[in-house]
Order: sequence, then structure tokens, then C-alpha cells
Amino acid sequence: METSAMARPGRIRARRAANGSVTEGAARAGLAARGVIYLLVGVLAVRVAFGDGSHQADRGGALAALADEPFGAVLLWALGVGLAGMAVWRLSEAVFGSAGADGRKAGKRLLAAVRCVFYAFVAWSVLSFAAGSGDGGGSSDEQSRDLTARALGVPAGQWLVGAAGAGIVVAGVWIAVQALRRSYHDKLKLGALSPRVRRLVDVTGVGGGTARGLVFAAAGFFVVRAAVESRPEQAKGLDDTLRSFADTPFGPWLLVLVAAGLVLFGVFSFALARWRRV
Repeated sequence: METSAMARPGRIRARRAANGSVTEGAARAGLAARGVIYLLVGVLAVRVAFGDGSHQADRGGALAALADEPFGAVLLWALGVGLAGMAVWRLSEAVFGSAGADGRKAGKRLLAAVRCVFYAFVAWSVLSFAAGSGDGGGSSDEQSRDLTARALGVPAGQWLVGAAGAGIVVAGVWIAVQALRRSYHDKLKLGALSPRVRRLVDVTGVGGGTARGLVFAAAGFFVVRAAVESRPEQAKGLDDTLRSFADTPFGPWLLVLVAAGLVLFGVFSFALARWRRV
């Protein structure tokens, strides 16, 4: 009996280590999968800027482009599994807390739970597309307009849509500011990075995060405008939001710049997959 009691703590530690390894693997696979999507969206946006609109510059367009490549079906399944890993990782953070001194705070856990639901939906849409029974989530533009139209139809819909749009703008600004402040350093194993690699990571983290925040803020602005004018067609998904940058006085070159930033964020996600503390 004493031997059994002494062995129990060892089994518990081994189980925790195994669970930790699974969660870490899921997190790194998920970050890599996210990187692939952002990389593809950025490349598609560059092609849109130069007049090639054969694919939409959003998740659905990225999946369609990936399906056209050799071994596309295998790549889609791998991407879906990776995103499912991201959902598992965020679920673990919601239940047990994340890395860091404040990782167990209620706010952090709630945000992790929201991310878990989001990535579970994305993983399901990608796996359905890979299985031939889905459209990869469909057009982000149509989804945004349909959701806005339904929200505007409920009591106080304009206020709700406006508040949601303002929240997206604030989130975009926050993402950009955090990138410029290099707050991601707190999540990286900086000791494992050489000075040269650290500089390269900073280029991708600052440039990519700023571009991502700008896209979020622009999308939120269009939602606010849809609320103010009570016109759901004013809301834009990722594809239309990116195309709107080409309609500015800077022309398609601003879209090229933002698209390059999304490519950088994809590369940054790969760096996180390698060096992030989980």
C-alpha cells in the first residue's frame, strides 16, 4: 500500500507532463496553421492589387487556392487538424490558465474560451471543405453583410452593430499598439534567439501585427458606417476590406503594403510556433 501511495504522485506528474506535451504540440501546430492562412491571404491580396481577382483574399479564397495545389487535399486536412490543435490549446488555457503571471485571471480565461470557439468553428469549416462537404466558411463579405443585416433587424440593432463595430476598431488599434510595443516578447523564449534571428522576428512581429491591426480597424469602421447609415451592405468582410485600401488616394500600393504585412504576420506565426512559451 505504501509503495502504491508513493507511486501515485509520480503517475500524476507523468500524466501532467504528457498532457503538457500534447497541449504544446497542439499549440505549435495551430500557430503554424494560422501562419499558413495569413500567408496565403497576404499573397492573394497582392495578386488582387495587381489585377488578379481569381480568388478572394480571405480564408475561403486561401482554402480554394490551396486546394488547387499539388497534394492540396492532404494540405487542407493538415491545416484543419492544425487549427483543431489551436482550439484544443485555447480550451486548455480557458480551463487551466495560460503561461505567464496573470495567465489564470478570469479575463484571460474568458478570452481563451472565445478563441477556442472561434478556432473550433474555423477548424470545422476547413475540415468540411477538405472532406468536400463545405465551402470553407464561404465568402467573408457575404457573411459580414448577412450578419449585419440580421443584427440591424433586432430591437436597438443599430446601437448593437455600432458598438460591435467600435469594439472591432478598438481591437484593431490594440493589436497594432501591442505589436509596435513588441509586447509579444513576453511570450517568446528570447534566450533561444540569436540577435540576428531576434531582429528578424521583430520585423515580422511589428510589421505583421501592425498590418493585422490596421485591417481589423478598417473592418470595424465599415461596420460602424453600416450601423450609422442602417445599410448592411456597407459592412465588409476581409476581402472587401483589403480591396478598400486600393480605393484610397495611395491606390493599389497601399494594398500591396498591407498585404505584405499580412505575409509578415504569417511568418511571425511560424516564429511563434517555434519559440513561443506555451
